[in-house]
Amino acid sequence: MALIYAIDQGTSSTRVLVFKASDWQVISQHQLEFNSIYPDEGWCEQDPLMILQTVKDCISGVTEDILSKGYKLDQVKAIGITNQRETTVAWHKTSGLPLHNALVWHDARTKAIVDEIVKNSGEKGLNIIRDDCGLPVSTYFSASKMKWLMENVPKVKEAAEQDQLMMGNIDAWLIWNLSKEKAFVTDVTNASRTMLMNIKTLKWDPKLCHFFGVAEECLPNIKSSAEIYGHISYQNCPLPDTIPIAGCLGDQQAALVGQKCFQAGMAKNTYGTGCFMLYNVGTEVIYSTHGLLSTVAYKLGPDVPPVYALEGSVANCGSAVKWLQSLGIIQNPRESGDLASKVEDTGEVYFVPAFNGLFAPHWRSDARGTIVGLTQYTRREHICRATLEAVAFQVYEILLAMEKDSSQRLKALLVDGGMTKNDLLMQIQANFNGIAVVKPQMSETTSLGAALAAASSVGLWSIKDHEATEATTESEQPQNVSIFKPEMTSEVRDAKFKRWSEAIQRSLGWAT
Repeated sequence: MALIYAIDQGTSSTRVLVFKASDWQVISQHQLEFNSIYPDEGWCEQDPLMILQTVKDCISGVTEDILSKGYKLDQVKAIGITNQRETTVAWHKTSGLPLHNALVWHDARTKAIVDEIVKNSGEKGLNIIRDDCGLPVSTYFSASKMKWLMENVPKVKEAAEQDQLMMGNIDAWLIWNLSKEKAFVTDVTNASRTMLMNIKTLKWDPKLCHFFGVAEECLPNIKSSAEIYGHISYQNCPLPDTIPIAGCLGDQQAALVGQKCFQAGMAKNTYGTGCFMLYNVGTEVIYSTHGLLSTVAYKLGPDVPPVYALEGSVANCGSAVKWLQSLGIIQNPRESGDLASKVEDTGEVYFVPAFNGLFAPHWRSDARGTIVGLTQYTRREHICRATLEAVAFQVYEILLAMEKDSSQRLKALLVDGGMTKNDLLMQIQANFNGIAVVKPQMSETTSLGAALAAASSVGLWSIKDHEATEATTESEQPQNVSIFKPEMTSEVRDAKFKRWSEAIQRSLGWAT
């Protein structure tokens, strides 16, 4: 019985899950949460060594567990990795030590860099490099973070001058540290989030690297999402060094694979710290005219063509609920749904959780969090419901943009992520979307995507097998899913969305 490990390194926690390749059921998992560091307004950092240690501890945790259940280590055939994207690490080639804390994906300290680029970009503005990399210039992506590190951290600048600088996203940091070959690699999905990879050639673009002042020599080699990058080995590793690290996908692309959105026109939305909707557009790049990103969805093997996606990224979803907890309005995230369900509406309160600006489709780094409509009637139940509605409104904005770009209306939205446990949120989302929201019972879709990629590299799974199965069952009713159908009239939805749009306008231009 073959087993596949999936390392899921997220924004607020690290998990390792073990899947049976026969039926893709989880037989063990171990999770560790960790804290971020907030040195200044809009800044967010994490300790790369702490991240690495949580991965090692989770590997030890699941390995001890599966051995206690009678499994053997020779049954472990491959390891897949999925990771928080855009979070950027710089480290020293010889010592292997980080040169600074990792800059987390929603860190907004590079606003001045971005503003200067946009100011000098003429009519193209944010879109000056979109044709090459598929992305607008933004604090969100890795290149602006790399530029900031080189300009503001003496250790990073010194390492670059001595040809000792290594920079990459979390996937590159983990693979380099976990592999006995010290493999310095990234996959195409992570590379497509840097503003440095040409989205058509799938190689580092010399023009883009020069644009941001990043030397290609500092960057990892770009590989497909499913191939053997190296073999696991580090001090006190509980696994034999014959096990390949064989799959890698950015977390949102991993969820797309885990949801099996392999046909053009399928879309999924993941509810985590942020919300991320990916829409499979097939093997040709589609450029958005409505504020979305063009990105690589997956490339399951070195010799197969890439599949592309349109993506809408929302910075603050689960983080908005955690903010309520930090204020003492709720004691735990689950309570937000319990309290929100005690009122039928928000009492005309609207919450725009633009803590670090607004991502898609607005791309406004000058926006800040805004609550409007407060009265003496407002209670914490209304604030909780307004927070859930804020999540759903942001997703609805992305859905509208995707339908405009694709000229197609989705029949249903596939969902995953921690917040999908909140049935009230899922119902609100269906109401706003006007289409069904479909939640699988298999909630571990992100980890599953990484496991499938790794399994495909060692011959234990093939996307072709899935497509053949789908062809014979597509007329059947979906199994093992919860379906939330819209229960709101379009008139009510449109009126609420109009008020939400007015609240958005009030959040803009606050940060100077």
